[in-house]
Amino acid sequence: MQQQLRGPSIRAPALKGAAAPRPAGLLRPAPCTPRRAPFTSPSSPFSPAPPARGPAPARVMDMFNDPITARPPKNPDPSLINEDFSPTTQDKRTFDTLDYATFWITLVISITTYYLAASLVDLGMSWWQGILTVFFGNLITLLPMVLNAHPGTKYGVPFPVLARASFGIQGANLPSLSRAIVACGWFGIQTWIGGSSIFQMLMAVTGGAVAAAPIAWLGISLPELLCFLAFWAAQVWIVVRGMESIRILEKYSAPILIGLSLALMGWAVSSAGGFGPMLSTPSQFGVGMPKEGQFWQVFWPAVTANVGYWATLSLNIPDFTRYAKSQKDQVMGQAIGLPLFMALFTFLGLAVTSATVVIYGEAIIDPVQLLGRMEGLVPICISLFGLMWATLTTNIAANVVAPANAFVNCAPKLISFEAGGILTAVLGLLMCPWNLVSSTHGFVNTWLIGYSALLGPVIGIVMSDYFIVRRRQLDIDSLYSKGEKSIYWYKGGWNTAALWAILIGVMPTLPGFLGTIGVVSGLPPIFGQLYDLAWFVGVAVSSVVYCLLMRGAPGAYKSGGDAASNGFSDGGSAPGGATI
Repeated sequence: MQQQLRGPSIRAPALKGAAAPRPAGLLRPAPCTPRRAPFTSPSSPFSPAPPARGPAPARVMDMFNDPITARPPKNPDPSLINEDFSPTTQDKRTFDTLDYATFWITLVISITTYYLAASLVDLGMSWWQGILTVFFGNLITLLPMVLNAHPGTKYGVPFPVLARASFGIQGANLPSLSRAIVACGWFGIQTWIGGSSIFQMLMAVTGGAVAAAPIAWLGISLPELLCFLAFWAAQVWIVVRGMESIRILEKYSAPILIGLSLALMGWAVSSAGGFGPMLSTPSQFGVGMPKEGQFWQVFWPAVTANVGYWATLSLNIPDFTRYAKSQKDQVMGQAIGLPLFMALFTFLGLAVTSATVVIYGEAIIDPVQLLGRMEGLVPICISLFGLMWATLTTNIAANVVAPANAFVNCAPKLISFEAGGILTAVLGLLMCPWNLVSSTHGFVNTWLIGYSALLGPVIGIVMSDYFIVRRRQLDIDSLYSKGEKSIYWYKGGWNTAALWAILIGVMPTLPGFLGTIGVVSGLPPIFGQLYDLAWFVGVAVSSVVYCLLMRGAPGAYKSGGDAASNGFSDGGSAPGGATI
């Protein structure tokens, strides 16, 4: 028997007529000798490596190839479902890539987007600094937008139903209503802007005859109030016609709004004497300027405000992607429509606002006031009509669907989608929204960053539950059941892990918010810095806390199969969530 010796190899000269010897290591075992399995002691360093799972990016992208598994739930609890809340099956899915792209175009081309961009000029940024800030913020926003859209497409459920998996069957009302209250405020703001457009149009037509003194206790005049109510009523009429009318409105409004935006840009270029003077407004953060060296103090709050601007929609995006034909449609449509067109429309807002400095000697950040200063009745009326149309399309899609579904979730047997939309409109009316946009500081620092501090922890919990704890596996039947029939019943319908996570997620930014609105003073600078990054802090803290607290929940962190097979069974005991 030959034996291989380790060490230097010594070759003997080959004999003529003899076969060349095989290289060491290539000797074949005798045919009758079975192969031995390698030694596999757990402690052995020679144990075979586990099979390769493929590159991580490929595994991440696999989620967008998940098949649509939406189906009607079996034996649902009547108090948790109605026609509007039932999973959207394949035959009812009508949204494709173009629909989602145009959906975002109509959302982006809005007065509040223009106002947000113009506010950056008011805060001291140059036009290119503003564009980079907005593009960076919206690139960040695209990630949770696409990820949170995944369960809506896969299972066909709206956001309030999705939230039942993480917050509990009853606890889902907490994040849903939090989102709804913010949306009601936004609905009121957009309605006020639309009503203001009508008022300015009447001012142009009548030569200012409709002007009147403000009502002391209300803060606006009677003609302004009537215009506000007229625009409010027009939106309610669309809401009661249902979701399909909203889809059609969004799809065919996009080219109209793009054309009107380009017309506004053309007016600014012509009136300012070209792009050179139009974009000549310098940054206020440069050497020798009033805000020298303060750019980063403004940049990060501005990024947070941009993320917070879409924080509401990134939370309830399943309300729309439940109608997607495929995951590819929602991903591609959103990737095309959100960051690119947000940057383009931001350029328009920044450029036109910079042009107003050249034309009028001051920055006019309110587009309604700007259009009111234009000369010529026809251009004014056309422009104001465009503003009304842009406001209408944005408001219906972004600020009606989510709160309407949230109110339906509270009592599906009593409240329909249309009734929820009307309730949204009424609450938006009662919020006196003109007070929320009275100043740049109030709009950016108090409103946008303030509610992002609340919604950041919510989206952190929902996303970490779906992607990390549940591994993208939900039990449709349990989402529509109560008691022991549901794995999402937890403790009396509430998941205490989610409640603790949202509380702890809000705490780091709460002092900064109270300081911003003037309730407290003399806070250490760290609290202001945390508040400037409120959405990011909330998402990070709540996600970590939730994942840690859910480690003891039965069925958590298991993959493969459906949720019902991951440690649960129909009629089995439900997890109790975290024990604190």
